[in-house]
Order: sequence, then structure tokens, then C-alpha cells
Amino acid sequence: MPKVLVPLAQGCEEIEAVTVIDILRRAGITVVSAGLDNQPVRASRGVILVPDTTLDAVLNDSFDMIVLPGGQPGTDNLNADKRIIELLQKMAQQGKHVAAICAAPSVLASAGLLDGKKATSFPTCLDDFPKVNLQTAAVVEDGNVITSRGPGTAMDFALVLVERLVGKAKRREVEAGLQR
Repeated sequence: MPKVLVPLAQGCEEIEAVTVIDILRRAGITVVSAGLDNQPVRASRGVILVPDTTLDAVLNDSFDMIVLPGGQPGTDNLNADKRIIELLQKMAQQGKHVAAICAAPSVLASAGLLDGKKATSFPTCLDDFPKVNLQTAAVVEDGNVITSRGPGTAMDFALVLVERLVGKAKRREVEAGLQR
């Protein structure tokens, strides 16, 4: 079964983090939520999230995908963490999936992973990255890079992640249980 890392930074967008974790786990995918430190995470709307572990504890584990929730200041906190940038670059070099939603595609861009790629994000979040082929779709895939626009697209984003990791049949099964 695929294994996915979801780093949780202080100030992340709770809808994006929880929706991704929930939908992937419904599909039977192993999801590890990891805080940047050993503290509970106060998300952007004040919801307290308790990560499964810390980033340091899983840095040397093998993952099939990393998914970055957006939100502010969560995205800035991810972007400022050199471990995240190095992990993204390492996973991309290994041909693993890297995914981000809302403001977090800017972290992928900072890591150099969106140069010449199609991507989407929350409006204006990729404006400082002219090498990105900016799209307006809810979810955009380009190779092993998957991006999405924001909280309102979180479920569609998570279902695309399921499809990439375990196939269309599993996506349909999970989607049917959601009564969409």
C-alpha cells in the first residue's frame, strides 16, 4: 500500500489538511501527518491538530507522495523549513509524487519543482514565479506534480491523489461512499 507524508505547519489550512488525510485513509492509503516540531498544530482558523509524529522522526522513511496543505502562515512556515525543501527535491528526483494545494504550490516553486510545469494555486500565490505555466483548473497534474487551488477544491484534489496512488476503481469506491 502506498505511503504518504502530510507535513503540518503552524497556521496550515485545516480543511485542506484534514480532507486530504481523511480521503486518503478512506482509500486504505497509509498517511503519516508530521508536525514541523513536537507541538500540536494551531491551524489557520484556530483548530488544533495533533500530528501523528514529527518531521524529524520520519525524514529517513520512504514515502510515495508528499502533500502540502496551504493556508497562512502555514505555507510560509513550510517554505522557511529547509527540511521540507530538501525532502521535496529528493522525492522529485526519485520520481515520487509531490502535491500541494492553495498557497502551498509556492513551496514547490521555491524548491524549483514547478519551472516549466503546469500548476494552479490560490490566486496570486504563484505570481512571483514566471517559469510556472499557471492554470485556472481546480486540480492540475503535470508529470508527478499535482496542484490544487484552495479549500473549496480539497475534496477533488484528494480524490485525484487517490486515483494516482491506487487507481480509478478505488477512487470511484471512495467517491461513492462520500455521496457526491
